[in-house]
Amino acid sequence: MNRIPVIPTIIVGLAVALMIALGCWQLFDRLPKKEAFLAQLAVNPSRPPIAFPSIPTDKSLLFRRTGAFCLQPTSWKTEGAGRFGWRYIAQCRTGAEGPGFAVEMGISRDPNAKPQWRGGDVTGTIALAPAKRSLIGNLFSTELETLMIVADTPPPGFTRAPRPKIDSIPNNHLAYGVQWFLFAAIAVGIYVLALRRKWRDAPAPSPPAT
Repeated sequence: MNRIPVIPTIIVGLAVALMIALGCWQLFDRLPKKEAFLAQLAVNPSRPPIAFPSIPTDKSLLFRRTGAFCLQPTSWKTEGAGRFGWRYIAQCRTGAEGPGFAVEMGISRDPNAKPQWRGGDVTGTIALAPAKRSLIGNLFSTELETLMIVADTPPPGFTRAPRPKIDSIPNNHLAYGVQWFLFAAIAVGIYVLALRRKWRDAPAPSPPAT
């Protein structure tokens, strides 16, 4: 008689149950929340302009029109913009009333360009600031993503940066849910095949002695 091993079956069963639970979580919890969040963001560009937040971590403000005053750019950094060249992002000082803010001033094809901008009023659109983290870092990092302003008016010699679009916000929860269900099905299939091979290779029982 082919017997099913108890402990390995329990372990596989628990693993499969966990995968199914994760798939359900993605489809019935994370996906509806993300869709509601994206629906909120879709109307943000038509809402009235707001002052740029002093603590720029609220992603519900993405794509809102905004303004701020930069006392002085304290540093510059560049980010690749593909065939367009390089994005130039200034870190601005705002004084004692806040920690400062980041503003993408424009795009240049020269990675060594020197923006002729000394601060002042900035108007633009709220976007996510670039974050250089690996895939593993994104999974385990507790650091909040920060916001920045994409400026309407570039410095002399620079091209205006494209306004951020809602298409840049990923919504992969349906794919994640399907993947977890596939992983569960694959785990069951592999375990069934392993059992069949074990039973096939098991020695036949000896006939009873006469």
